[in-house]
Amino acid sequence: MNLLYERVLLIVLVLILLIVLWCMYDNYYVYSHTLDRSILKYKPSQSKASVPEDSPISDDMAAWLTIDGTNIDYPVMQFTDNIKYLNTDPFGNYSLSGSIFLDSRNSPDFSDDYSLLYGHHMEYGKMFGALDDFFNASYLSQHTAGTLMIGKDARKLYHLEVFASMRASAKEETVFNLNHEEIRQFIKNYAEIYTTERNDRIVGLSTCTEGDAVSRIIVFCYLFE
Repeated sequence: MNLLYERVLLIVLVLILLIVLWCMYDNYYVYSHTLDRSILKYKPSQSKASVPEDSPISDDMAAWLTIDGTNIDYPVMQFTDNIKYLNTDPFGNYSLSGSIFLDSRNSPDFSDDYSLLYGHHMEYGKMFGALDDFFNASYLSQHTAGTLMIGKDARKLYHLEVFASMRASAKEETVFNLNHEEIRQFIKNYAEIYTTERNDRIVGLSTCTEGDAVSRIIVFCYLFE
């Protein structure tokens, strides 16, 4: 009886060890792939007017987003739903860190008055974890500039100006139902930081808040030529 008990206990301990090792590997995998900046070699360039020939990035790429002076420098993907790129990287592979992606309801050329991008809130300012810093007014004022290159071939270049940051419920219809008719006044009324009022198109960058499944962080940018 004691021998059976010892064997069962040993099996349980081995299973626990395997689970711990898997969790450690999983965390390492997600973190290391989030840190991998080699994707930048596939960033399109208007000067070349073409996508790098060896680019393995999926044709679902709608744009390339860069916020100057931050870690935000990623391809923007878009699919027919808002599920695929939650856990799929820009190369089409499964990844817990997912991709930055454009809402499926938006036009891929960013011609809408209000476009919305999503990304995971990763540690160390990776992916859209970098949005946390925009709740510091001094930081925001020093990191307002960015670019959005449309398409894998960078066929059009837009400039971005970060102008507001906000926390809102994921159920907030004005923000997440793409209510462009009310979004300007909503940002002005409820943003924690609001700097400039312009008539340009708006791009929202949205991510979850750490430890809260309901709240969202949204940073808003003006889009202009």
